[in-house]
Amino acid sequence: MLCFARTADSIAATTRKREKIALVAEYFKSVPVEEAGFAAVFFSGRPFPAWEETTLQVGGRLLWQAVEELSGKEDHELTAAYRKYGDLGAVAGAVLPDKSEWGDGRRSQDARTTNPKMLEEAFRDIAAAHGPAAKAALVRKLLGGISPVEAKYVIKIMTGDLRIGLKESLVEEAIASAFGGTLAEVERANMLLGDVGETLRLAAETRLGQARMRLFHPIGFMLASPAESAEDALAYFPNAWVEDKYDGIRAQAHCSGSSVRFFSRTRDEITRSFPELPEALRGLPQDAILDGEILAWSYLADDRTRARDLTITTDVEPGTPSPAAGRALPFSALQQRLGRKTVSQKMMRDVPVAYLVFDILYAGGELVMDKPLEERAKMLDALLAAERKKMDPQDRTPESRDTLISALQTEFRFGPQAANDPRQTTDDALHLSRDTVGAAAAVIRAPVFPASLPEELNQLFDAARSRGNEGLMVKDPRSPYTPGRRGKSWLKLKRELATLDVVVTSVEYGHGKRIGVLSDYTFAVREGDRLLNIGKAYSGLTDAEILEMTNWFRDHTIDDQGFRRIVEPKIVLEVAFNNIMKSERHSSGYALRFPRIVRLRRDKLPGEADTIGRVKEIWAQQSK
Repeated sequence: MLCFARTADSIAATTRKREKIALVAEYFKSVPVEEAGFAAVFFSGRPFPAWEETTLQVGGRLLWQAVEELSGKEDHELTAAYRKYGDLGAVAGAVLPDKSEWGDGRRSQDARTTNPKMLEEAFRDIAAAHGPAAKAALVRKLLGGISPVEAKYVIKIMTGDLRIGLKESLVEEAIASAFGGTLAEVERANMLLGDVGETLRLAAETRLGQARMRLFHPIGFMLASPAESAEDALAYFPNAWVEDKYDGIRAQAHCSGSSVRFFSRTRDEITRSFPELPEALRGLPQDAILDGEILAWSYLADDRTRARDLTITTDVEPGTPSPAAGRALPFSALQQRLGRKTVSQKMMRDVPVAYLVFDILYAGGELVMDKPLEERAKMLDALLAAERKKMDPQDRTPESRDTLISALQTEFRFGPQAANDPRQTTDDALHLSRDTVGAAAAVIRAPVFPASLPEELNQLFDAARSRGNEGLMVKDPRSPYTPGRRGKSWLKLKRELATLDVVVTSVEYGHGKRIGVLSDYTFAVREGDRLLNIGKAYSGLTDAEILEMTNWFRDHTIDDQGFRRIVEPKIVLEVAFNNIMKSERHSSGYALRFPRIVRLRRDKLPGEADTIGRVKEIWAQQSK
């Protein structure tokens, strides 16, 4: 691992992408292929391949105690070092004693020789150990037998962040450079396998084309770019497919027979939070990977017992009332379902959910992401509904589109329809009785509408907002699905709910390139003479502004807690956010979702910041 650590130090020392790739490629070629495979995973900042569920289950406190014990340093000395370096791996590299003797080029006998394969085995042992005491003993043994620079990177790998400016995409480029094959071939193999180490081994054997899709390993999600206006959106493609932009959890569903699992955009499995959803997708006629949004859902239809059979088609025939009933609820409702080890029947009744599907990535043994969206839509419709009437949105006349948009602005709602009654209208639906609701959930085909004129898009936008959704997704029907990339084929059109003027109450040191500056701000709103915290943000200011504020906060610190400082509440910020949630985490009882700093309000005094009353107004407005 010494060669790995020295290579990592060299990678961290340069900002040039080409040089980083060359250093990694050179390392791969200098070691046996098996070791290079393990090292590729480590260079990606993971102890195990991405597709695996294995975790070390070693927390920061356990690592801190191990470094403290092995270094002989006091807690306050480690705290000072942490403030200087910004992560525990770098601290270990600075404070651990070096048990090696390098005069003759060899280590002392009490230092164990370690290579990537041996480190992977040590990680497996730690992952398999039961209980903190057993894990701590193995961690101390591992760190105590290697040099400080190796310990530095072992801890960084264990915590999941190398912080050397090396992304997995650069590791893929290094594999292509070291072993041949095109970058596209390497990227595709890694996407299918979820294992950059196995991808390296296939590249070394010129077998990249033999990589096959591994189900239940989440693929990267296609991302959307913001559009400033309807005119801006339609400048990229004249005939758009339009969907509501929902405020839920983007989720990938992997389905194979009776096995169904859901993964979030961060590629974490979230099936446990929604135990009623898998049943709705079990028994699909073929294996599939779907892309969609999990939403808290207000069902209007009384019959939930057949929810697993409920779908709606891509389009609504012009002039026909919606065959579905229901609507999405704010994210604050869905939040009640998150982070729970078990979800009770009562919780499933109180916060019912639905999965709105809008894309398909894999079906029947075939990866379909390279096909245009309009073809994928047909495949998705065929999978979800054996019988349906499909009409190409591009073939609709302007008069038909006007009728459709007019209907949308009145009473269009989304939700499940009875499988034997495709013409059920919202007037036929009965309000949900919580006493009769089971633990079923619906899988709903996200409605899609055409737009080719800015006024059509604006009308669709207003209709989406009237339903409580964030705005619109505007998509090019000819576009392939490009995982992990933010291009101009998918656009998001939304408007900020509001902004708040808030007062900074505490600050923290940043990470990575922001080590040494106070860049993470906790902020509050007013309630009389009191300040009530409501959120935390770290993005939006320029580097120059952050440096300026760092100096100010250091001079106006009330309580220095090491990595965190309580500061004089005099700095006012304007922050934007997606919505407001009720939360016990902050003293205000509320939290801002996705807050970001718009600007410093140098023109405002703390007494001019917004109040908790304003927060409650916005919360009530979004909850309508």
